[in-house]
Amino acid sequence: QLQAFGGGSVQAGGSLRFSCEASGQTFSSYAMGWFRQAPGKEREFVAAISRGGTSTRYADAVKGRFTISRDNAKNTAYLQMDSAKPEDTAVYYCAAGASVLTRVGGYNYWGQGTQVTVSS
Repeated sequence: QLQAFGGGSVQAGGSLRFSCEASGQTFSSYAMGWFRQAPGKEREFVAAISRGGTSTRYADAVKGRFTISRDNAKNTAYLQMDSAKPEDTAVYYCAAGASVLTRVGGYNYWGQGTQVTVSS
């Protein structure tokens, strides 16, 4: 089970940090991904990190502004959002899967989502 925290409101240029807590003993067996979905749009890939944290991948829209990380000892994945833009406004979801993939279908388990609003 995955639970996402850390959403909220921020002004453009500001920062937020999201966390995704996983229950169970197998967190380190899964790659973790973050996706987002804006109103009226499809869910899209944001970032992903490998099981050991040594490999990461980012969507072009967030590259250089967002940082994904994980702490396997705490069963938690993180997404640091810096230099926020109004177009980052969306519900953000964390997900667990077998490997670092960019497609929604590549992940087996999903958190409930956390709302992020970036105002200009």
